Amino acid sequence: MLQVLSHRIYRHLFLAQVTALVGTGLTTIALALLADSLAAGQAGIVLGTALTIKMVAYVGIAPVAGAYASRLPRRVLLVGLDLLRASVVCALPFVTEVWQIYVLIFLLNAASASFTPIFQATIPDILEDEEQYTRALSLSRLAYDLENLLSPIAAAALLTVMSFDVLFLLNGLAFLGSAGLIISMALPTPHASDEAPGVWSRVSHGVKVYLKTPRLRGLLALNMAVSAAGAMQIVNTVVYVRSTLGLGGQAVAIAFAAAGGGSMMVALLLPKVLERARERPVMLFGGALMTLSLFLGLLAPGFVGLLGLWLLLGAGASMVMTPTGRLLKQSCQPEDRPALFAAQFSLSHGCWLLAYPLSGWFGAHVGLIETFALLGTIALVSTALSARFWPSRDSIHLEHDHSPGAHTHLHYHDEHHQHEHEGWEGSEPHRHPHHHPGGRHRHAFVIDRHHSQWPK
Repeated sequence: MLQVLSHRIYRHLFLAQVTALVGTGLTTIALALLADSLAAGQAGIVLGTALTIKMVAYVGIAPVAGAYASRLPRRVLLVGLDLLRASVVCALPFVTEVWQIYVLIFLLNAASASFTPIFQATIPDILEDEEQYTRALSLSRLAYDLENLLSPIAAAALLTVMSFDVLFLLNGLAFLGSAGLIISMALPTPHASDEAPGVWSRVSHGVKVYLKTPRLRGLLALNMAVSAAGAMQIVNTVVYVRSTLGLGGQAVAIAFAAAGGGSMMVALLLPKVLERARERPVMLFGGALMTLSLFLGLLAPGFVGLLGLWLLLGAGASMVMTPTGRLLKQSCQPEDRPALFAAQFSLSHGCWLLAYPLSGWFGAHVGLIETFALLGTIALVSTALSARFWPSRDSIHLEHDHSPGAHTHLHYHDEHHQHEHEGWEGSEPHRHPHHHPGGRHRHAFVIDRHHSQWPK
C-alpha cells in the first residue's frame, strides 16, 4: 500500500490530508470543551445542534461546489478553502456566545464540504492506474481510522500542558500546513466541460448522474446501512458502556477503538482482495456484516461481546466505504468527477443526517436494545435494496442504441465524435454543430450528454 506514496504529487496530497485530519481531530475535542465552558448545563444540546449544522452544510453546499469546481484552477481553489478553514478555527477561541459557534461551524463545514469532494476527485486524475488508485483509497481509509484513534490521545496529552483554546490554533496551523503542501505541487488541470445551462442544472447534474446509474443507486442504499450502523456506534457507545455496563471512560475509548481496529484491518487487506473480486460482492458482504453486528446487539452483550460487535461493524463499514471511489470513477466522464464526488458526499451525509437524530432519540426514549433492532432492520433493508438496485452482472462495457441527431457542445474526438471538419473549429476540445448518425455499439457506459438513460 505504501508504494503509492512514491508518486510525488499524491504523496503531497496525502500528507495534506493527514495534516488537516489531525488538526480537525483536535478541534473536535476542543469544541466539546468550548461548548461546556459557554453552556455548562447544555453542552450536549450545543454539540448536537452544531453536528446538525455540520450535516446541513455538507448536504447543501457540496453539490454547489461540485457544479462550479471545474471553472477554477484546482490548486487555487483548494488553497483558498484551506485558508478559509484556518481563519475560522482561529476565530473559535474568541467566541463569547453560543450563536457565534453555530455561525463559525457552518462556515467551517461549508468550506470542508467544498474542499473534500474536489480533493477526492483530483486523486483519480493523478493515479490513473486502477491498482494504484485502489491502494490510495485504502491508505486514505487507514488515515481516517488512525485519526479517530490517535487524535483523542494527542488531545489528552496536549491538554495537560495547555488550555483547550490552543487546540483551535493548532488546527489553524494544520490547515496552513495543508495549504503549503498543495502549493508545493502542480495539480492536473480540470477536464474541460460543457457547462449545463442554468444554475440549477449545474448543481443537480452530479445527483442526476448518480441516481440514474444502477450501481450508484446500490451504493446509496449501502450508504444508509453505513449511517445506521455508524450512528449506533458513535451516538450510543458511551450510553451503553457507562449506563448499561456501568464502566468508565477508559472502556468507552476502548470500545471506539474496536470499531476503528476493524476498519483498519479491512483497509489493509482490501487492495489484494479487490485484485481478485469485484466491488459488488465485497460491499454487499460489508452491509451484511454491519447488519449482523446490529442484530447481535439484541443479545445485550457484555463488554467483550460489544468489542466483537464493534469490530465487525467497523470491518463492514470499511468494506463499503473504501471501494466507493472506484465506483464513482467507473461511473462518469473525467470532467464530471467533481460533480459526482460532490453528489456522493452530499447524499451520504444526508443519510447520516437521518441516522444521527434517529439513533439518539430512539435510544434515549425507547431503549438501546430496541435501537439495535430498529437500526439493524434499516441496515438489513438497505443492504437488500442495494442488491436489488445493483445488477449482479454489472458490466462496465454495455451494448446500446443511439438515435440519430444533431447538437452543439464542447467535445473531443472520441467514439461518439468521428466527423469531418471545415478548418475553423480549432483545437480539441472544441464546440461546433455536429451530427450523430445513430446506430448500435458497445463501450464503457456512463450517464453523460450522449447517454441520458441506462440501457435496459
